[in-house]
Amino acid sequence: MTVEDTAAAPREPPAEQLRDLFWVEIRRLTLGLLRARGRRIELGPLTLLSFGPPRATPGGWCWEITGGLIARSPGGELRYSWSDGELRAIVDDYRPLLPGPLYRLVQLPLHHLITRLYLLRLRGPEPAAGPPAEPGRVRAAAAVDLGLCLGVIALLRPQRPVRSALALAAAYRATCWTLAGRTLGQRALGLRVAALDGRPVGRGQALIRLIGGGRASATVVLRAD
Repeated sequence: MTVEDTAAAPREPPAEQLRDLFWVEIRRLTLGLLRARGRRIELGPLTLLSFGPPRATPGGWCWEITGGLIARSPGGELRYSWSDGELRAIVDDYRPLLPGPLYRLVQLPLHHLITRLYLLRLRGPEPAAGPPAEPGRVRAAAAVDLGLCLGVIALLRPQRPVRSALALAAAYRATCWTLAGRTLGQRALGLRVAALDGRPVGRGQALIRLIGGGRASATVVLRAD
């Protein structure tokens, strides 16, 4: 199994940061669910994956996968590197414990989300991929979206209007951010939700932004077109 994730990064990060930051940040990236101890990724008392010592490679670092509960057998490697304005994370020849279809359904989306968030955090907010949204335009876009949601609720007349309105607003925003990068209100005001490198956000990043009111993830921003 080979998996690759990337993030645009005009500036090369320091070699030590490229080698060490993931192990420091994994607890924050997983909202405290996972932690790194030594070269082990742990869930409570369980070692999910273990790795060998880092080995320098052209433009980055590599760790051999030595075992863990979610590895069927030792083998494969994890690589982080930077070249030509792009950060890359590659897991090569990994042997997951889960069968292929179940791995792709359950484990792979989480891997992509955590890895993408890490690469964006490693990239940092500068240089910005676009101009930040002006507060007045943000409020105006939110007012347009609120009016749309309230209009739909008025037409449907549900038994629990407040709860229904909250559910509709959450689903509407997350869906719009994932499919188009912006809600109808944000489109009208020329705004777009994007990752730090300017690329579209995925489902996981959209949900993180929704849950945190835009503040939970420092890797997703609202920018002007």
